Amino acid sequence: MAKQDRAIRTRQAILMAAAQAFEKYGYQAATITEILKSADVTKGALYFHFPSKEDLALGVLDAQEPPQTVPEHSLKLQELIDLGMLFSHRLQTSLLARAGVRLSMDQQAQGLDRSGPFLRWQEATHHLLAQAEHNGELLPHVNPTETADLYVAAFAGTQAVSQTLTDYQDLQRRHITLQQHILPSIAAPSILTALDLTPARAERLGRLAPED
Repeated sequence: MAKQDRAIRTRQAILMAAAQAFEKYGYQAATITEILKSADVTKGALYFHFPSKEDLALGVLDAQEPPQTVPEHSLKLQELIDLGMLFSHRLQTSLLARAGVRLSMDQQAQGLDRSGPFLRWQEATHHLLAQAEHNGELLPHVNPTETADLYVAAFAGTQAVSQTLTDYQDLQRRHITLQQHILPSIAAPSILTALDLTPARAERLGRLAPED
């Protein structure tokens, strides 16, 4: 058991060191030597957990998964809002999440499959929108697939602008503004008035976010 715990700690140390390098330098410029030095592990230990630099990057990209700690709510559109609020908080507090976003947006990361996070966000968003449609929360014209594609693209762009201008410090505000513009176009009027987009809710949800 102690051996297994040590292996888990070693893997996490390597991931955190890789995240630090990828966020600072990008995929191409980050080196295994730098990651080994930061993680304070042997080359054998690193390659045992991650056979290549690409595998390391994919491990960091996994941190950009949609949050799994979103509280269940009777309104699925509220769950969609909460999903964005939780991830906005995570980008302000998690090195792994920030590095994952940096990698997913890194145009110089040649040979690295960066599609995973976008596809998983589209899947999670579509799932909630399809449930919302089934529950009568959406306006009749709304197509969950098209809306999920648009939502993920808009949220990714919002993250990029926030990172460039304020290092994610205004992301929660920008995310709420994004929702205020999208939701009136997709939500039934009776549902729209019941949704909570307040910063206070974002703060409460932030306390649920797991730490690295």
